[in-house]
This record gives sequence, C-alpha cells and structure tokens, in this order.
Amino acid sequence: MASTPALGLFGINFGPMADPAVMVTVAQAAEAAGFDSVWTGEHIVLPDPQAPPSPAAPETDFVDTAAALAYLAAATETIKLGSGIIILPQRQPAVLAKSLASVDHLSGGRLMFGLGVGYLEPEMTACSTPMEARGARADEYLQAMRLLWTTDAASFDGDFVQFASVTANPKPVQADLHTVVGGHSNAAARRAVATAHGWYGFMRDPETTAEDMERLRHAADHVERPAHLGPLEVSITPARHLDAEAHAQYSELGVDRLVLQPGRRATSADDIVAFVEANAPSQW
Repeated sequence: MASTPALGLFGINFGPMADPAVMVTVAQAAEAAGFDSVWTGEHIVLPDPQAPPSPAAPETDFVDTAAALAYLAAATETIKLGSGIIILPQRQPAVLAKSLASVDHLSGGRLMFGLGVGYLEPEMTACSTPMEARGARADEYLQAMRLLWTTDAASFDGDFVQFASVTANPKPVQADLHTVVGGHSNAAARRAVATAHGWYGFMRDPETTAEDMERLRHAADHVERPAHLGPLEVSITPARHLDAEAHAQYSELGVDRLVLQPGRRATSADDIVAFVEANAPSQW
C-alpha cells in the first residue's frame, strides 16, 4: 500500500515571500498546518530583459538562500529548511560549506541541502563559472564540502578545489548533512543515487514523475549507492494544482514528499496562508 507523501512548501524566499514579515508568517503557518518543510528557490542574478530559459522576470526578489533559512530558523521550531536548489558550481565551496553548516547549527539540524548544476548561462557567467564541466565541478565541490563538514585539519587536492590542513567550525548538527539532488537528466539521477539522500523533481505531473522514477531505478541498477545514504527519498513539486486524483497518483508512484507552490495568483501573506491551510496534510 502506498504511503501518504509528506508536504513541503516551495518559494519561501522569493516573490511575495521575499518580504521578511511574509516569509515568517507563511513559514509559521506551514509549521502549524503540519507541513514538514519549506523550500527556497535560487537565482543569484537573472537576465535583463528576461529571455528563455530564464524562469523569472529580472525584477523578482530572491533573498539569498542561507540568509533566508537562517532567518526562518529563528522564527520556527521544527519545520525542515530546504534549499530548492542551490546551483552548486557557481558557489565557492568552502564559503558555501561554512554558510550551510551555520544554518544547520542555528536551526538545530533542520537543513536539507538541495543542489543542482545549473542551466542559465548568463547567471553562470556572472558568477565566473563556465558552463562546461559543471557536473564534474559540482561533484567535486560536494566532496570537498563534506570533508570540511566532517573533518578537522582537512586536505583536498582536486581539479577545481585545493586546500591543505584547514578546519571549519561549527560543524553541522547533522553528522551526515541531508543532501538532495535536483534535475531531470540521466546524469542528475545518477548523481542522486551515488551521492545524495534524496532527489527533487520540479514541475512534474504524474506522467513525467513516472518517467523520473524509472530513470532513478535505472540509475540504481548501474550506480553503486553508499549504504549510509539509506533509501533514496523522492520529492516532487507538482506541475499543476494538486487534487485528490493527482495526490493518489503521486502516492502510488512512491513519491515521499510533495513540495507545493502557491502559484502566481497568491500575491499576499493572506493568499499564501489560505493556500497552506487549504492544502494542509490533514486535507489528504
């Protein structure tokens, strides 16, 4: 029998939820309603004027992920704090490792580190990051960050990252910081199976989710999964309004979490809180 997916809320740091008061009000409402997590989105810069494949207008406010999650850590008690997603190749890994360890420290171990390799060339260029080899860069950055999170007097000698005998404290509260890989490619599926606790698919309907699940199963047949990562946790942001039929379909497919987004019509705190309450776990 399929289990009922947990519910998360996407977009806690951008658009109307970039406002500090709205951000806190919505996160607290989600926590009270029984949502298990809130998730940021990320774009450090956006092309101006907007052009495909950019997903948002350049005037859209995006609060930095670590800043937003640290702010919410102080305003909430139990809800998990997810990055959905940090574009890892365009971040300096030692600096990001420090920021994320600090969020986990301040939140008492509630961080879920969602990462991806990026797709928006103007943003990558603005961050002095080449598009080529961004997957290999992300893999190496994650290895280096995990070393800093778990080891004192750490040394690393890679193609993109080098450091010798350095220590970063505080360490994350989570001894094995929960990590989630986003992306719909075969490479993303392999990366999730090989390196992460979870995989995150964005704007997926039940049909495309079925394809995603098959892609993950295929990756699991060909890529070794470290035992400490446990079963792969699958999170999905639905592509359309969630109704009872779609909820049942996602459940039958084995989705572990549905990360809902309020949509463009929700432009105020009241709108978003009403969405949260209408979609609370108790409703399903």
